[in-house]
Amino acid sequence: MSSMPVQSVKKLSHLFQPATATIATAKKIELSSKSYENLVKYGLIKQVTNGMYAFLPLGLRVINKLVALVDVEMEKIEAQKMLLPALTPTHLWKKTDRFKDNTNELFKVQDRSHRQYILSPTYEEAICSIISSVGTLSQKMFPLRLYQISTKWRDEIKPRLGFLRSREFIMKDLYTFDIDEEKAKETYASVSEAYENIFKKIGITYVKAIGNPGSIGGSITHEYHYLSDIGEDVVCRCSSCQYSINKTMHKESHCPDCKSTLKEQNSAEIGHTFLLNTKYTEPLDAAVRINNKPTPLVMGCFGLGLSRIFTVMVELLSTKTELRWPKNLAPYTVCIIAPKAGSKEENSSHYIKDIIDILTQLNMDIILDDRTYLTIGNRLMHARITGFPYVVIVGKSILQSPPLIEIHDINNSRNCKIPLDNLSGYFSKEDTTI
Repeated sequence: MSSMPVQSVKKLSHLFQPATATIATAKKIELSSKSYENLVKYGLIKQVTNGMYAFLPLGLRVINKLVALVDVEMEKIEAQKMLLPALTPTHLWKKTDRFKDNTNELFKVQDRSHRQYILSPTYEEAICSIISSVGTLSQKMFPLRLYQISTKWRDEIKPRLGFLRSREFIMKDLYTFDIDEEKAKETYASVSEAYENIFKKIGITYVKAIGNPGSIGGSITHEYHYLSDIGEDVVCRCSSCQYSINKTMHKESHCPDCKSTLKEQNSAEIGHTFLLNTKYTEPLDAAVRINNKPTPLVMGCFGLGLSRIFTVMVELLSTKTELRWPKNLAPYTVCIIAPKAGSKEENSSHYIKDIIDILTQLNMDIILDDRTYLTIGNRLMHARITGFPYVVIVGKSILQSPPLIEIHDINNSRNCKIPLDNLSGYFSKEDTTI
C-alpha cells in the first residue's frame, strides 16, 4: 500500500489500538457491562490504575466529538467557555460548609508552604471566588453563563465499570449568575432546553426526572438519565403522564399528579441541573450592585458527565461482541478496506483515491484499513467490533463491469453493492448525524 496515492487520510496500520483478549482486574469480579469489557478489549480505553483510565486515540475521538456537540449548544445560549485550575483551595470549601460533608470523597494535597487544596470534583466555590475577586458587578453583565469541560476527581470507595463509577472523569460544568430569582429561572429553562437538544442530537432516549440535590443543594433540581441495567440509580416513572422522579426523593408508589402507579427502572445519571439561589454567592461575596447596594447573585449550576455518556451510550447501543456508536459520535464514520495483497483485485487499488475524494467532498470522517496482508473478512470483522458505522470495501466486485464497491451499514445490518459513481448519492441519502 505504500505506493497508493493517498497521503492525508488516516490509516489503520498507524493506529495505536492495543487490543487484548482478556480484561485484567485487581479482584476477580463478574463484569456485567459489555461496554466496559469491549472498550478495554478493543483498545479504546486502558486502565492506568484502579478507577482511572486513559482515553486511547479512538476513544478520545468520540469524546472530542461529544465535546464539539456540547460546545455548539452552549454557544447558542451565549455561554462562555473557560478553564479553571484543577486545584481549589480548601478554605473556599470550608466557607460554604461543604468540606466536612465531603471530605472522604475528596483528593487532598498540600504544597511546600503547607497550603491545602483539593482536586476538584465540582467548581461552585472556585467560580464564585473568581466572580468575587473582580468586585461587585454591573447589572449590564447579566445573565452571565460560564462553563468548562475538564477532568474532575472523586475518591470513589469502590470504582467499577470504567467511567460509570471512576475516580477521574470528564465533565461539562456550567455556572450561571443572574440578578434575581425570576431571571435565574429563565436561565434554568434556557439551559434545560439546551441539554435536551444535546440529548436529541446524541439520539438515545433519555429520561428527565426530579432530582436529588445531594450536597450541592438547590431549590430546583433535575436529573437526566439513560435507562440501563448497569445504572446505580432508580427512577420512578408514570406511564400515563410521564412524571419522573429519583426514587430517593419519592417514597410513595403512586404518581402525585395523576395517581397512577409508578414504575421503577434502573438508570445511570448523565446530567444534573440545579437552581442554587444564593447558597454559594452569599458566603463567597459574589454580588451585583442593585440600587447602589451589593446584592448576592442568584446562581445555577449544570453538569453533564461526558465520560459517563461515553460509557452508557455504548452500553445501550452495542452488542455483546461489537461496539456501536451514534453515527455522529463514532471514532470514524467510514472505514475503507483496500484489496488484499496478492489478490486478483489488487491492481484496482487506484479506486481507493476516488472513493476518498468523493467522501471527503461530503465531509465524511474516513479511516483507511491499509493492512493488505490481512484478508478483507478479517478487516471487516475489525471494523465491526470497533463500531465504524459504514464500511466501504474494494473487493472482488470491483472487477465487474461496471466496477462495483461493497458498502456495509453496520448499525442497521445492511449491505449492498453499487457502482462507484453512485457512492455520493448513497451517502447523500443516508442520515449520518444520529
